[in-house]
Amino acid sequence: MLELLNIGKSFASQTALRSVNLSIAEGEFFSLLGPSGCGKTTLLRIIAGLENATEGKIILNSERVDQLSASQRPFNMVFQKYALFPHLTVEENIAYGLKLKKLSKDEIEGRVAEVLALVEMSEFRDRRPETLSGGQAQRIAIARALVNRPKVLLLDEPLSALDQKLREHMQRELRALQRKLKLTFIYVTHDQEEALVMSDRIGIMNKGELVQVSSPREIYENPESIFAAQFLGTTSLLQGELVEISQDLATIRLGDGTLVKAKCNIPSDQIRLGMSLDAYVRKAMVFNRLDTQVFGTQGQ
Repeated sequence: MLELLNIGKSFASQTALRSVNLSIAEGEFFSLLGPSGCGKTTLLRIIAGLENATEGKIILNSERVDQLSASQRPFNMVFQKYALFPHLTVEENIAYGLKLKKLSKDEIEGRVAEVLALVEMSEFRDRRPETLSGGQAQRIAIARALVNRPKVLLLDEPLSALDQKLREHMQRELRALQRKLKLTFIYVTHDQEEALVMSDRIGIMNKGELVQVSSPREIYENPESIFAAQFLGTTSLLQGELVEISQDLATIRLGDGTLVKAKCNIPSDQIRLGMSLDAYVRKAMVFNRLDTQVFGTQGQ
């Protein structure tokens, strides 16, 4: 449905994004995950049309949209700060964009009632934003975006201001809403657990590059780089010496003399072994010194 082709972005002498290529399916919950400053919010703003890419194209359903203004793109964005108008009621906040489009009064009232019911906030339609809790304000911000019936909903860390318990509750609600609507969500977060719990696929970003795009399970079990393994917090890296390779099986000697065998397809005399333990199986991942995964498989 949505394709990003060689998206690059530079600010003066600083490169924020480097040749980002990504395809997102219709109805997919896709998360951009990475540390602060990795370029994930910049990429989201470029998709929304709030920033211009230095290079590259954005294709939606086979049509180029990166040359359109933000208001012309069939996307809507939910920001980290909900930016509700304090002088307007909940109903007026949601209807604001529809009034700018000069829709009829009946259609506006119908759409507003529809999204208020969808986010279970119908009884709050006459309230002012300052009377709402953080979770309620977040629902209204989402309703305001959904009322325009976008093809893609862009969310920039919308839960970061909430306390942990409410945040976990809203994660479940947001995921359930996305499944109900079958709408494409692109979700920016720096929270690993949040991305793993909510997403169909995750794109891990580092220094302006997409370093891995996979399902949550695949990323957790088979990170493709040392950065991905360490960022997810599931791996301890140990230095090892390659003893021998027999066909595709490597024998690795750790610092204490322990020998570990695992599948390997790239010879290297200086390697690092990533070990993770979970409730079911011990896994081994070997990386060479260039920060590239040599293999990811069950080890012993």
